[in-house]
Amino acid sequence: MSLAAAVDDGRFGAGRRVLVVSDNAAVPEVAAPLDESPGFAPLRGRFDQVVSWNELIAPLHPSDWRARVIEVPMLERLVRSHWGLDGVEELVLESIAVPPARTIAGLVRDCPITVYSDGLMSYGPTRDPLPAEIFRRVGRLLHLDLVPGLKPLLLSEYGVEPEILPGERFLAVLEEVAATAPGPPRGQALILGQYLSALEIVTPEEEAALHETMLAALAARGCTDVVFKPHPAAGRRHARLLRAAAAPLGVNLSVAAGNVPAEVCFAALRPELVVGCFSTGLVTARRFFGLQAASYGTGMVLERLTPYENSNRIPVTIVDALLPRLSEEGVIEQPPALDLPGLVRTVGYCMQADAYPELRPDTVTFDARYFKRRRLEALDLVAPPARPATPTALTRLRRKLRSAI
Repeated sequence: MSLAAAVDDGRFGAGRRVLVVSDNAAVPEVAAPLDESPGFAPLRGRFDQVVSWNELIAPLHPSDWRARVIEVPMLERLVRSHWGLDGVEELVLESIAVPPARTIAGLVRDCPITVYSDGLMSYGPTRDPLPAEIFRRVGRLLHLDLVPGLKPLLLSEYGVEPEILPGERFLAVLEEVAATAPGPPRGQALILGQYLSALEIVTPEEEAALHETMLAALAARGCTDVVFKPHPAAGRRHARLLRAAAAPLGVNLSVAAGNVPAEVCFAALRPELVVGCFSTGLVTARRFFGLQAASYGTGMVLERLTPYENSNRIPVTIVDALLPRLSEEGVIEQPPALDLPGLVRTVGYCMQADAYPELRPDTVTFDARYFKRRRLEALDLVAPPARPATPTALTRLRRKLRSAI
């Protein structure tokens, strides 16, 4: 939808457009491809051809496969001939630091690259360093203005300037999709699922418990009709477990289709409250639809994320610091006031200090919620705690004499 909004806003030329879709689910063979999902039909007309990366490299997985250096010239010819890519004028990619985007960038060469992002990760540092043959081609970053006043860090170390996609363009595209996608079930509140256990942030049992406590908190607020919107890559297990937990709470739980965008649910349902952990959907619900959104479980995720450079750290930091928090008792509490841009810059520096030396703060107020003391000590941002002096032999003798009297 973001890409379609960019097309409508004239951000690309008028030449032939080929959309490459990829499914990074654990078992993509059993998942519905993006171009077969509900609501895709109105977007298809903006592209002259839609091709599948999964089909091209099957049975290899898009998240794992990378071309070996010796194979690149041969595979570049294969990709170009297979998809008819003679004379590519521009390559547009999402999540450029990881496969399959990084893989495709290495195969479709000798053309400028535009990166687009509609998620909170654009406000964080680039996940992994890019080779010169890729970053020298990146000219711009297109993104939705999810957090006004916050400038993306992504690719800034390479001098790439971000460009904001107009919100009205995005909403116009969303209206087209919502008109053709199946309507979600009705409910007072909506829970946004993620796939935290698949990312190994928490265990499957802990993620199921997180959903159940969200539901219990909504029940405590008096919500009797709740919609669960699972993440497309999460599978059906969480929905099944949450259904079993709903009956004892006296809650009527409905499950929205996993492959229907969360924003379509927001537009059609207009729930009183949207709850989730740190999904970008929480911010789009508040920013573009004016809905009340609250986070739940961000403290646990901030504690669990490893290593500190984990690219999910900035999204969960933004959601935790920006949005109200839902307690187990169903009470919505505002987070403490703080300088969000300053916090994001400092966390970004601590994540990738070598890539962003200009972000180094003069001083840091240690907050265990967002920083690890050992990380700050390693970067010489805080002094290590003073160690107690080792007692001398004379001092130990004196202590023994006192205890003997």
